[in-house]
Amino acid sequence: MAILIDPPAWPAHGTLWSHLVSDTSYAELHAFARRLGFPRRSFDLDHYDVSAANYDRAVSLGAIPVAGREVVYRLRDSGLRVRQTDRAAITPLRRRQYLVEEWARLAHLLGVSTIASSWTALGEDLIERWNEPHRRYHDERHLEDVLLALDHLETRGERVAPETLLAAWFHDAVYTGAPGGVSDEQASADLAAATLGDLLSPELISRVHALILATTPASSPISAEEPGPVHDAEAAPKTEAASIAVSTVAAHTEPAVTLTPRTHGPSTGSNAKSTLGEEPQLGAESPSRDGARQTEQDDPDARSEIVDPARTLLLDADIWIFASLPKRYAEYAAAVRAEYAHVPDADFAVARASILEAYLARPHLYRTPAARALWETRARANVSREISELRNPTQAL
Repeated sequence: MAILIDPPAWPAHGTLWSHLVSDTSYAELHAFARRLGFPRRSFDLDHYDVSAANYDRAVSLGAIPVAGREVVYRLRDSGLRVRQTDRAAITPLRRRQYLVEEWARLAHLLGVSTIASSWTALGEDLIERWNEPHRRYHDERHLEDVLLALDHLETRGERVAPETLLAAWFHDAVYTGAPGGVSDEQASADLAAATLGDLLSPELISRVHALILATTPASSPISAEEPGPVHDAEAAPKTEAASIAVSTVAAHTEPAVTLTPRTHGPSTGSNAKSTLGEEPQLGAESPSRDGARQTEQDDPDARSEIVDPARTLLLDADIWIFASLPKRYAEYAAAVRAEYAHVPDADFAVARASILEAYLARPHLYRTPAARALWETRARANVSREISELRNPTQAL
């Protein structure tokens, strides 16, 4: 049983990086990475990337320094190495494994017996919902991103309550995008209330219900200095020429106030970097990026925004995607476009650019100081780039 680390030799993001591995189990590796304060998002299928600034700290906590080749050999011999050619096939399997493990962990946090068949069945149903065939962006990858973002915020000193995690699991459990009638957020909240009744207290269920509804466009608070939307796109202008029904569905992922995604799923239910040496995942920060957590006294905006930490953490995690690495952001933007494939390109570009510009007009994209410190700069760069591409499509080719 050993945690191994090779010398910092892989260049990326203006520094050199090491690979942290276990020759015994991923569980051992995750536990050690947690001691270092690394978020789970830093895990890259078989290793964590460790910046040169964190190398000595990893060694001081017990990581054994070895040569780069030995890291590869020990991973291979233990059966834990993921080869480059296997990454595409392994990634979705690991995602599903992570979600199943997180659902079981959430049961422990909530005091629900993990042997309760109803809890297990509920988790399976939720995962099935997140994998409905009509989804493009609002799928289990989005759920994973939200949970990983909450985990990341927790490593920066935020307290992520169990009800926040549970609300994350349910927040897009119903996703149809249908205009009029009950919103997807309302349907998702009602689903939570209906399915959790035999497992949790009425007070906790009510809390989760309210958190899910907080992701509804009209219910998101807008502070005096923020004329644009806080969570969704209710303030974006309508494109009348498109003759598209207005729908306020999770606008951080769509230019949604004037666009309705075409879906064919059920309305309320369901039947049911690479391997070593490539670009590190966002999140393998050095101490220089950690920074002391900004307090409400330090930031007047924080005093006005952090009214309900559970809600603000959920909303920040829900738009983590804005701060993803460029490749992931491009995949996200393409997935959003696919959800509106029935909308003409010109109309989509106008509406999408308008909502993104409304976000940039806000003093902060994120509400919590931790999220701002981690993600604000990259998010603004990503959103600005997409706006430019939408406004000038020929230049993006």
